[in-house]
Amino acid sequence: MEKMKLKLLYSDLGPELEMIEKELEQAVDSESLLLNDASLHLLQAGGKRIRPVFVLLAGKFGDYNIDVMKRVAVPLELIHMASLVHDDVIDESEIRRGRPTVKAQWNNSVAMYTGDFILARALERITEIESPRIHEILSKTLIEVCRGEIIQIKDKYKLDQNLRDYFRRIKRKTALLISSSCELGALVSGTDEKTAAHLRRFGYFIGMSFQIIDDILDFTSTDEELGKPAGSDFIQGNITLPILCARKDTEIYAMLKANLNKELSNEDRLMIVDTIRSSSAIEEAKAMSDRYLEKALRELSFLPKGKAVKTMRKIAYFIGKRNF
Repeated sequence: MEKMKLKLLYSDLGPELEMIEKELEQAVDSESLLLNDASLHLLQAGGKRIRPVFVLLAGKFGDYNIDVMKRVAVPLELIHMASLVHDDVIDESEIRRGRPTVKAQWNNSVAMYTGDFILARALERITEIESPRIHEILSKTLIEVCRGEIIQIKDKYKLDQNLRDYFRRIKRKTALLISSSCELGALVSGTDEKTAAHLRRFGYFIGMSFQIIDDILDFTSTDEELGKPAGSDFIQGNITLPILCARKDTEIYAMLKANLNKELSNEDRLMIVDTIRSSSAIEEAKAMSDRYLEKALRELSFLPKGKAVKTMRKIAYFIGKRNF
């Protein structure tokens, strides 16, 4: 239901997004039946397609041409998809969006090669754009995403990490790819440098807010709403902002420490989720997300007025206040 509400905010982009969806299907097509099935399994699980949406909206500030815009939108979404497959292997996730993950449906080896294949397809598609600068931005973004994944592995089960560790991690994990979506969408459409810079910063700030809200929802949503067990981040050893805020309570800290990196019963899992959910940590984390949301909206105030800005503002507010 909530995803449908989000899609209504950018319903004007419907025909373009349908075109991008078809391009994604073509991009993951393979002569290997196994690779084809595994890639389509991930693609058909759906998603918000936030990155392509921001590519298209950013392009509205320049010389908008969907045939050009899709050359950026498709590779960026493929990169995101590839990172999800790899994430599920690292986190040993069985469920994503209510469906078995690629690693659960097949195995780790198939999942890793599927992720590599999708990433290779992204790099193949981006070569259609003859712009060294766009290739440079994309390659630097990929490097930072990989660094973020390594940092996440290093920080697993590390309850005593500081907030800077967390923000550094989600910057690379989520915010930079959304930031690049906005910047590349602007640049490929010939938008001026000042506008592109504001769009890049908007993407970064809204990406930070987006990930914080995701981490909050892991505790405040139900298993059914999430399409996976609530509290999965903690179970997998990913120490997120709600946990970092909640650990200030000595009793909660002791409880988290005692249950970290161990096999939890469903009862224990729900107990941890309920404890975090009823603590002040959720409101503290929301306040931090709100600060990033405010910064994102401020960047939009510097952009030329028009429909694209209005849509971006609505999406930003929805992302920062969503309940799914």
